[in-house]
Amino acid sequence: MDPISIALGLAQFAPSIMRFFGAGAKSTAVVDKVLDIAQTITGAPTSPEALAMLQKDKEMQQIFNMAVLQLDGELEKAYLADTQSARNRDVAIVASGAHNYRADSMYVLAIILIAALVYVVLKSGLDEYAKGIVTLVLGRFLGYLDNIYYFEFGTTRINRSKDTTIENLSKVKEKE
Repeated sequence: MDPISIALGLAQFAPSIMRFFGAGAKSTAVVDKVLDIAQTITGAPTSPEALAMLQKDKEMQQIFNMAVLQLDGELEKAYLADTQSARNRDVAIVASGAHNYRADSMYVLAIILIAALVYVVLKSGLDEYAKGIVTLVLGRFLGYLDNIYYFEFGTTRINRSKDTTIENLSKVKEKE
């Protein structure tokens, strides 16, 4: 059984890891960490054996899920640290008396394109197929606008909620 199939099998016990499974080196690294966690928790010498042991033991499934949540928290912290260093760059630019034209131009460009795409969808004589394509592009630019706001004003409340959940689960584990 290949590592990705095993990791997908393990995802039934910790669904939060699914958001990391895509293409690229980052996903491969996450798969390797998840397999290591499963083998460490079960004591199994191989990943397929770890999956089989987890499928039979509810308590191990819970321990595995908590360990994956901690991994998720670590990955999220790394992402936030990276974002923070980019924010620190922006603060340094402003502190030096310069203006951050890059950030302003990204915001203005996103707003202009969103307005133009909304106009095209509402006022043009395009057929439904073409409007669907324009709407997809519009959705993408709305996502870009979300990212700009998240960068400028911080992460979402969901991330704070997840951190609290991980902290609470860790406290429960420490008591045991």
